[in-house]
Amino acid sequence: MFIGVVLITTPFYFIQNHSSNSNIDYERVHRQYQAAQKNKHLIDSVLKIVHTGNVLLRAGIGPDSYMMAHMNQKDKTYSHCGLVVIEDGYPFVYHCLGGEDNPDARLRRDSIQTFLNPFHNLGMGIVDYDIDSTHLQSLVEIIKGYYHARPKFDLKFDLATSDRLYCSEFAYKALDSAMADSTYIAPTIAMGITFVAIDNLYLNKHARVVCQLKFE
Repeated sequence: MFIGVVLITTPFYFIQNHSSNSNIDYERVHRQYQAAQKNKHLIDSVLKIVHTGNVLLRAGIGPDSYMMAHMNQKDKTYSHCGLVVIEDGYPFVYHCLGGEDNPDARLRRDSIQTFLNPFHNLGMGIVDYDIDSTHLQSLVEIIKGYYHARPKFDLKFDLATSDRLYCSEFAYKALDSAMADSTYIAPTIAMGITFVAIDNLYLNKHARVVCQLKFE
């Protein structure tokens, strides 16, 4: 079963796709190849330590990512997140995404390689929580329930509704619901507006960031 994206593994790929006619910058091609190999190694290392119930963070590239990162009140590193579930020994990431990368704007289930694609992201992080096995099973069931319903991305970032969700809202509501604790993850209140920023998910007493990596 194919579950990932094709990661670049040969210098020839770069020569074919990153050169102009016969004027090939071999030094640049070599740097790109080395970066791709390092990024592949980093993502492979993530596969060994991530587990069900983790929130996976990523630092995206582009204006939408910039906007999401700047909703964070304390740490503006990360712009997107998803919840990890190990299925048949492989970690998948459930996440809410809008924009041209997700035309139908519905909640997605992606391989970890797709989610962390280094061509679209500057780095990533893994968040672990103090969840016991009973609450963890509840979390998985809630995640699968959301995926079955496949809500659309919430362009209005309205925390009061659940038929449309943004990425951090999805993680926040799933975790709070699984723990049966409406204060497990606390939202931000700023300028009279209540919302869940990415940093709300890991700057709290229940969470710890167990890994942070930067891509080349």
